[in-house]
Amino acid sequence: MIDTHAHLDACADPPAVLLERARAAGVGRIVAVGSGIDSCRATLAIAEAEPGVYAALGIHPHLAAEEGDRLEELRGLLAHPLAVGVGETGLDFFRDYAPRDAQVRVFRAQLELAAELGLPAVVHTREADEATLRELESFDGTVILHCFSSPGMLPLALERGWYVSFAGNVTYPKAPELRAAAARVRDDRLLAETDSPYLAPQPRRGRPNEPANVVHTLQTLAEARGEDAGTLGARIDLNATAAFALL
Repeated sequence: MIDTHAHLDACADPPAVLLERARAAGVGRIVAVGSGIDSCRATLAIAEAEPGVYAALGIHPHLAAEEGDRLEELRGLLAHPLAVGVGETGLDFFRDYAPRDAQVRVFRAQLELAAELGLPAVVHTREADEATLRELESFDGTVILHCFSSPGMLPLALERGWYVSFAGNVTYPKAPELRAAAARVRDDRLLAETDSPYLAPQPRRGRPNEPANVVHTLQTLAEARGEDAGTLGARIDLNATAAFALL
């Protein structure tokens, strides 16, 4: 099993401790995610130190204003052999921690980087579906919709063959629309993640999330799709290998 999106550098416990628990739970690989330049550097250091950890590196929309001029630094970090994706990047019009025009500019620049480098784009979108779709319209590379929570985007995602990744919120009792969406995703485009240390799944809700907990998300996805969890976990692992070109 793989956790395709975890902010290991933001977790309270050391990466080695988190990875020990993850492996005990059957989670052998993790895509650790940087959300700003300093975070990206820390994430790469974790990936270098821990077997089975890869890095997706980007500037989060919350940081678009303060780090939008550091894209050349990001380009340099993405040259690392363990860098397997650009992101997370995208648009967040719910929090609006950065001006929307800055978010769009930095998102667009990171999509251009992903296209140039042949890396998948790991996309965050919140209350910004229309604007996100506009920016993705001309992007022909691999798209991973991280922490999917926008059922209205699903038809286009299915049409364009984007990967759809579900986090712990798919397990929440008040999220039947996410489980219904998960049931519609092609079996070769489905991913699972924790978004650690955020969005702990229902059995661990109220506590910091960690990669080991992706098994709870997997179980919910399997139930929603009427599939065996072990079989689905193996399929998701294959999907992640293809999406991120993992070795």
